Amino acid sequence: MEAAEGTVNGAVDYDGNPVPRSTSGGWRSASFIIAVEVAERFAYYGISSNLITYLTGPLGQSTASAAANVNTWSGTATLLPLLGAFVADSFLGRYRTIIFASLIYILGLGLLTLAARLTSANLHHCRSTKDVSVCAPPRLLVTLFFFSVYLVAVGQGGHKPCVQAFGGDQFDGQDPKESKAKSSFFNWWYFAISVGITMTLIVLVYIQENLSWALGFGIPCVVLVVALLVFLLGSRTYRYSAKENGKNPFMRIGRVIVRAIRNRRNTPSAIPSEEDAFQWRQCTEQFKFLNKALLAPDGSLVGQNECSVNDVEDTKALLKIVPIWITSVAYAIVFAQTSTFFTKQGATLDRKIVSSFRVPAATLQTFIGFSIMIFIPVYDRIVVPISRRLTRKPSGITMLQRIGSGMVFSIISMVTAALVERKRLEAAKDNGLLDLSKVTIPMSIWWLAPQYILCGVADVLTIVGLQEFCYDQVPKELRSLGISIYLSIFGIGSFLSTFLISTINKATSGDGQESWFANNLNRAHLDYFYWLLTGLSALGFTAYLYFSRSYIYNKESAI
Repeated sequence: MEAAEGTVNGAVDYDGNPVPRSTSGGWRSASFIIAVEVAERFAYYGISSNLITYLTGPLGQSTASAAANVNTWSGTATLLPLLGAFVADSFLGRYRTIIFASLIYILGLGLLTLAARLTSANLHHCRSTKDVSVCAPPRLLVTLFFFSVYLVAVGQGGHKPCVQAFGGDQFDGQDPKESKAKSSFFNWWYFAISVGITMTLIVLVYIQENLSWALGFGIPCVVLVVALLVFLLGSRTYRYSAKENGKNPFMRIGRVIVRAIRNRRNTPSAIPSEEDAFQWRQCTEQFKFLNKALLAPDGSLVGQNECSVNDVEDTKALLKIVPIWITSVAYAIVFAQTSTFFTKQGATLDRKIVSSFRVPAATLQTFIGFSIMIFIPVYDRIVVPISRRLTRKPSGITMLQRIGSGMVFSIISMVTAALVERKRLEAAKDNGLLDLSKVTIPMSIWWLAPQYILCGVADVLTIVGLQEFCYDQVPKELRSLGISIYLSIFGIGSFLSTFLISTINKATSGDGQESWFANNLNRAHLDYFYWLLTGLSALGFTAYLYFSRSYIYNKESAI
């Protein structure tokens, strides 16, 4: 479909008409979408960043159980976008999915606030009448709490893949000027949500630990309601993707795979016309077996309405990113530690900034946010322009080079974390605190800053790189799926982290020995776990280098 002069190809306005370039999309429309995403991240991290503290505090779980529950919930929350993307790309579209998902999200946050309020009231009553050690919330309230957080995960599953893809849709990759803006969009997108996350870690975490958990969960609910209203205000300015020939993209991809398997023994021996021969030559050599989806039983080519070259190439585009997806999982396992064991480490250290103020342990994650907010402008305004001059590529370095660079910083962060943890254990031993887990170790909280900062730099490179890569390298109609594929990396990483923790906990806690993840961290060995993750990350990076070197970018991609 050719675009009329002054309109955007493949996009329509709110009423389904060709959309004018001058009055739609761009940074103006993207700002509405960024606003709702900042609010969503504020809400999500209002739960995830301090969830382990709530589980080990008001709900009374052990450190290992709480870490496993956090990773399981986080993994589910980052895999559900696959379902949300399917619904958006096949049925509702991104705009409607964002609205419905936001409503589910708000409902989950409301129920979570209620669960926290009732749990707090129950514990207050119990502690005033019984021994504190026997106080535990009723099963009904625990069930309500977990139902609420998983309802939030469902809302996030529809919200997360669509919002970022919808934001990217506001820039036309075919236009040279907008193509550069789109590359910058992913940088500033991550910058904006880092601001939201940092505000969570500074404000919400303090409210949760010092004022009220119910208030700490209720504020994000109100913020998300306001953000949804802001998002709706921009409805008339957005660019909406138009489906190609009205076909369901998942049906197109599925048909190619089924036909290729069915025709696996057929050969193109009877291509009658020059036009069909030309069409066959248009197919790329990579994943050549999929080309047979174009064949009829007699070896001739089927009609374009049944299966086209574009359908085959779109299927190949999805398969090409699988090796990159797999080799990025080790990075995601490291990423999962920042909101679990890093936080528990910080809780044992001297967190005083001034004599009367102690920093909440989860607030340490602001080091990641601040490093992101500092490094993104440096990367976008200094590194990219310099590398553009050297490489003559719109984005400076390629997306895969950016991802790999972040993996290196991630490995260094794990080495740093292991060395700092060894230092912490030695400080506990030297001060006779090995069996006094409640006593603060005389070691400054600032010792943890380097590992957090390195994680922040790694996130700017790898996470933003993966976002752009998975959005850019999938078919246009499946870009919500592309973002969900990126998110699923971190879902699998969280589940694998849970598996590692459970397996290691069982293997190291026998024969009267302390587990690597003992409740008393002064007797635990998180340093061993961090060295293990360093090794896994190095193996993953080696495999990543092998596959990334042979990766062929899509022709329309601005790399």
